[in-house]
Amino acid sequence: MSINSVKEDEEQKDSVKSQVILRLFRYMLAYKKEILLVLLAMLFSLSVSIIQPLLMEYAIDEKIAGKDWEGLVAVVCVSLLLSVLFMMSARFWMRTMARVSNQVLLVIRDELYAHIQTLGFDFFDTRPTGKILARVIGDVNSLKEVIQNTVTQLIPDFLTVIVVFLVMIVKSPALTLSAVAALPVIVAGMYVAEILAHKRWQIHRKKSSNITAFVHEDFSGIGVVQSFTAEQEAQQEFAQLVKEHRISFRNAVLVADGFSPTIEISWGIGTFLLYYIGICKLGPDAEGVGTFVAFATYLSMFWGPVRNLASYYNKLVTNLSAAERIFDVLDIQAGVADKEGALPLPDIRGEVTFEGVSFAYPDEPERFVLHDVNFHIQPGETIALVGPTGAGKSTIIHLISRFYNATKGCVRIDGYDIQDVTIQSLREQMGVMTQDNYLFSGTIRENIRYGRLDATDEEIEMAAKAVHAHEFIMELEKGYDTEISERGARLSNGQRQLLAFARTMVSNPAILILDEATSSIDTHTEILVQKGIESLLKGRTSFIIAHRLSTIKNADRIFVIDQGGILESGNHGELMEKRGAYYQLYQAQFKNIS
Repeated sequence: MSINSVKEDEEQKDSVKSQVILRLFRYMLAYKKEILLVLLAMLFSLSVSIIQPLLMEYAIDEKIAGKDWEGLVAVVCVSLLLSVLFMMSARFWMRTMARVSNQVLLVIRDELYAHIQTLGFDFFDTRPTGKILARVIGDVNSLKEVIQNTVTQLIPDFLTVIVVFLVMIVKSPALTLSAVAALPVIVAGMYVAEILAHKRWQIHRKKSSNITAFVHEDFSGIGVVQSFTAEQEAQQEFAQLVKEHRISFRNAVLVADGFSPTIEISWGIGTFLLYYIGICKLGPDAEGVGTFVAFATYLSMFWGPVRNLASYYNKLVTNLSAAERIFDVLDIQAGVADKEGALPLPDIRGEVTFEGVSFAYPDEPERFVLHDVNFHIQPGETIALVGPTGAGKSTIIHLISRFYNATKGCVRIDGYDIQDVTIQSLREQMGVMTQDNYLFSGTIRENIRYGRLDATDEEIEMAAKAVHAHEFIMELEKGYDTEISERGARLSNGQRQLLAFARTMVSNPAILILDEATSSIDTHTEILVQKGIESLLKGRTSFIIAHRLSTIKNADRIFVIDQGGILESGNHGELMEKRGAYYQLYQAQFKNIS
């Protein structure tokens, strides 16, 4: 299994940029009404922008030249009124597009988060959590400016350039062509910037992701860092990652900063050519003063949007890598998903059957963890799985919960092939508790209720009492309303385990899976929990994985898992009489204890 570390750049597949852009903008189609109103407001604003220089030309050449002062005042009043309407229109479309762009980001983030939750363990096991976090938070945030400016800048500036160019051509083709003679220089610059900058911004995104992943991992394991006094080493590693991040940013920005002067130089050349050709070649009397003033204004109106378009293109290239990283995750197909026509699993009794089940992880298809496993579990049976580490015990329970699909064979529950039913309806009827007693930040009551969100306070307390967690909870200052952190600070490892156990019990599952569930509980607490387990196991099919064989002596059947299959099966007494693999495991463990 290929695992990406916090210091290693993520692999990213090449994508067609035009497809990425179209896919990104497709999210805006859900807001056609708002965008249409914005475009109408922009067209009005553009019309005002086009009219204002014409009013200026008219005022100079007609009213001022003709000394028509009353007419001049009227023209100025009209111009002021249009300016006010322009401001109101601009305020409307800017606020509307800000709201639309924020909503689009929300949709993208929700879609990304929801999709990640459907991905299997292999996705999370092969990459640091911080790098996933970087895509959900940082990469999505990077798209805001591009999405908002698509309507507020790209469309109006593009229309402005076209309309202004046409107006200039109508008024004076010679002056127009001289003014825009340097435009090819910008086009060439944009092409070069796209080639050089895009790859560099991709690298920068990866370096940002590395920092996020390192910080998340370092702070999550701060206890280990401080225990081994590794703060200085961690600081050095962080400094190296920051250095790589800074260098990648500098390399990317150098291209962007190098492109900006090209626009200003082209604008300057255009302005120079306008006056040079207009005065020196055509002659000072070829055009009126008002026409020159209007043309100078139009020239500014032309090159301003060109500069904005180039800036937008630069931002698009900068943030396109963020969109690629988002779509890269969205395009990952969930290894386990509801197939078409899957039906809800009805209430089950807990009969579990493995029919010729073999399993290999998707990235190592030739290496089978399980080989042709067959067994049949009656409802209400308690099955213990024992064997060496890596033998396949956890794989078996993962297949029952359908965290993975069997490579070959079939897993059935109450006769239903679990690949024919919905995942939600399957897992809702299972209670899984692993040795990873993860707690969420919040109250103890909220953590237990996570097992079943509609559980009442009475049901929560009953579950806590069943696993003997109620006593220590009530000793806390706020009892069930005590706030805890995600690491369960101020609680012992055994107490955290008991809370996780209560969370599983409150779900009232038909099938109960305990994967090293008592590994972190001291001997005294374990005795209390075992009493609670005995009553809770009644009427439920249960699978228990335990390295401490003393905890599974009362199981109905014990499966010894090794070499990809079941070596032995039977109850404790039967297996001890056989003096086989289980007997050897038990004797070895007993000797170590004594």
